[in-house]
Amino acid sequence: MRTVQIVLFDGFDLLDAIAPYEVFCAAALYTDNMLTVEFVTAEGPRSVTSGINGVKLEATGRLNPGASAIILVPGASGNVHGDGPDSVPSILSQAMKTELTGLIKQALGQKSTVIATVCGGSLVLALGGLLEGRPAVTNRLGMSLLESTGAIPVQARIVDDGNLVTSGGVTSGLDIALYLVERELGPRIAHAVELLFEFERRGTVWRDIGLPPDVFPAVKENDKPRNETDSTAEYEETEKSQTTQASVFDGVWDTTIATPVGKLEVKLSITASNGVVQGTAAQGNEISEFINPVLMDNKLTWSLRITKPMRINLKFEVEVDGERMTGSARAGILPASQLTGIRSPHSRSAHP
Repeated sequence: MRTVQIVLFDGFDLLDAIAPYEVFCAAALYTDNMLTVEFVTAEGPRSVTSGINGVKLEATGRLNPGASAIILVPGASGNVHGDGPDSVPSILSQAMKTELTGLIKQALGQKSTVIATVCGGSLVLALGGLLEGRPAVTNRLGMSLLESTGAIPVQARIVDDGNLVTSGGVTSGLDIALYLVERELGPRIAHAVELLFEFERRGTVWRDIGLPPDVFPAVKENDKPRNETDSTAEYEETEKSQTTQASVFDGVWDTTIATPVGKLEVKLSITASNGVVQGTAAQGNEISEFINPVLMDNKLTWSLRITKPMRINLKFEVEVDGERMTGSARAGILPASQLTGIRSPHSRSAHP
């Protein structure tokens, strides 16, 4: 007998959880109850409030990562933007900070367990560092955030990566449940459920098998020949300008990043030579190198891999006015965090 555990957390999306529940319960009817379906939480039996008008569902058990099971994690429902407690980013972040992350990590190590997600459910796992290097999908609004966690975003209705099966927007809960019924119990059972529901599963299931698609060659524009003398002069002027711009960022900067989960004190060490910028960021004992620093229009941008309070790639954009630095750091749909800082005295290198 296979157990289907549908995980609830405060602020979960009703349709993400209910649609798969209905599909799996119907499949149980057609298989003489070879499936058992229950709502669970990371904490144990309790009443769980959804993010839609406060509708509550009763969870009857605690998530068991060792069971031979399908574990399905729904997404959240709330305000898409902003950083208030009722916003989707905040709800997902809070769910990630519970025991759920550790329990799912254990379940991913079980050969007989399949982890499935609907909509933003994949972001709960990704923010906890569980999807790094793995193909996955989420709601289209969260794809850039998914990528920033180190997961490999795939534009598909369902992505099957073995013991991890993820699906896109909210209505894909029906599709992923029907797909899992077909995968685990066979197409005849899945077809019977489709007939019962008068619904046909949508979309191609992406798997990392078969021939890769050809990539169309990029169309080149502005191939008009340019005067060599003009090009050389323009290059030298640009190089001189970039060297001057880069030098203003040189030094050690004591910065503060105001995030929705608190303030982070980060020391930035930036060096500039011949217009090329390099840098590191230190937070406590953790030091990370700037990823792809780019100087453009007096602004410096780069990406940075952080692991606390969550595993994520942040994209920074800063500018300097004298000895003060201001800017922002953001990841996907998460609210931008404001960065402020001052240059440490005597840390700026001399430039010719």
